[in-house]
Amino acid sequence: MPPLHRVTSLSLALASPLKPRLVPRRSLFRYRMASTTVFGLKEASLVRTQGFIDGKWVDAKEGGVIKVTNPATTEELGTVPEMGLEETKEAIEAASRAFKTWSKTTAKQRHDILKKFYALMQEHQDDLARLITLENGKPLAEAKGEHAYSASFIEAVRTYGEVIPSSFTQLRNVVIKQPIGDSILTPWNFPSAMITRKLGAALAAGCTAVIKPPPETPFSALALVELATRAGVPPGVINVVTTQANVSEVGREMCENTAVKKVSFTGSTPVAKLLYGLAASTLKKVSIEAGGNAPFIVFDDADIDAAVEGAIICKFRGTGQTCVCANRIYVQSSVYADFASRLAEKVAAFNVGNGLDKETTHGPLIHERAVEKVERHVEDALAHGAQLVHGGKRLPGAGSFFAPTVLSDVPADALVNKEETFGPLAALTRFETEEEVIKLANDTSAGLAGYFFSRDIGRVWRVAEALEVGMVGTNTGVISQAVIPFGGIKESGLGREGGHGIEEYMNTKFIAFGGL
Repeated sequence: MPPLHRVTSLSLALASPLKPRLVPRRSLFRYRMASTTVFGLKEASLVRTQGFIDGKWVDAKEGGVIKVTNPATTEELGTVPEMGLEETKEAIEAASRAFKTWSKTTAKQRHDILKKFYALMQEHQDDLARLITLENGKPLAEAKGEHAYSASFIEAVRTYGEVIPSSFTQLRNVVIKQPIGDSILTPWNFPSAMITRKLGAALAAGCTAVIKPPPETPFSALALVELATRAGVPPGVINVVTTQANVSEVGREMCENTAVKKVSFTGSTPVAKLLYGLAASTLKKVSIEAGGNAPFIVFDDADIDAAVEGAIICKFRGTGQTCVCANRIYVQSSVYADFASRLAEKVAAFNVGNGLDKETTHGPLIHERAVEKVERHVEDALAHGAQLVHGGKRLPGAGSFFAPTVLSDVPADALVNKEETFGPLAALTRFETEEEVIKLANDTSAGLAGYFFSRDIGRVWRVAEALEVGMVGTNTGVISQAVIPFGGIKESGLGREGGHGIEEYMNTKFIAFGGL
């Protein structure tokens, strides 16, 4: 375990640079069995190191594997198969066959299975949280929070039909909802919740699914599939294809195969555009949650203590690696110095280290490329005249650690204000008027989330309506819940997940009953 540091989708763009390693077929099974011991779970059978197609755990046909490491220690956790086009086609065929029966089950039947799934997730919550920490790096307490969030997407989801008054006496108008079928591509920053946020609604709607989890964090997804199978989800309803080197051909097949009717993706905006274009070839239904560049605004009438606490959780949760993290922090001039000093004091108290250590408050970044991006943003801001208040450098030892950082006087044209950092960097920019900061906040192609703190009720309404985002947090740094319609506008995506999310997995059909 590295020392604690006391410091004063599918995303193709973020695919790991690690190359697949081939091992002889006969040694593959023994290798995987040995690797499960490093997880330290109460129930070792939750560690699954194979893909899942048509109810069977399977290896890659060509025998390739992907090495998965702990970002806090660089220790190898184990391997998963390097699957490709052939396995993806098999998974889609299995899902298509299973759809014929699963889509005909009653809502009550699916509800009962999902309730069992939820109960199993709760029964194994300690192991599932530990898996998240091991492969993602986030502190165990935060991983437990993700698990609770993840499980909440499996609880009851409802949808309703509609009866529309007819314009004609001999007709009755009825609207029903029918399942559509699904491909799911997810990112690494929420290894569990990004799966269930899509899968819960898909299963409840009567859809089958082919999941491509991220190569950095596949074990959480595979453990969830193991529990779903125990809960009674039939063969072929859920399929998992793990890949890294073959991600382009796998993603293309999931988007272009005519048997797939819906694609759901969370990840970077460039990859979202690519997949959207591929899915357009067959006019598939698509839901996308892409990148963010969230503004966090502190007005002069704000409760500064509350604003600082909001910034801490909004900016530094997941070590800054969430799509709704505050990326640009704007503070009104009259309270700028006070806010900056209080924020820096809080950040200085962080303990950075291995997420399994009880004293750790913040873990590593997912890999070296993530560290390099934070470094690049810090260096660019300083070159543009920003001042370093705290942190600003990578931390020594094993693992991909970067010191939580606060910069002040960051100019609007700095790189950090133009790109999503996805790291522990709080960049503070001064503003004078409400009109000025609204213009700054909206000066981006992203539109996922935005936050601001103010005690003026008129301003609260004006700013909430003026921000060009899909979700707004007023006087809070926390917005994510299973019950809300989660999603963005502009280049941050299409559709919604969570509340209203089941609609994304259903077709609306109108039926006119005549001859009455």
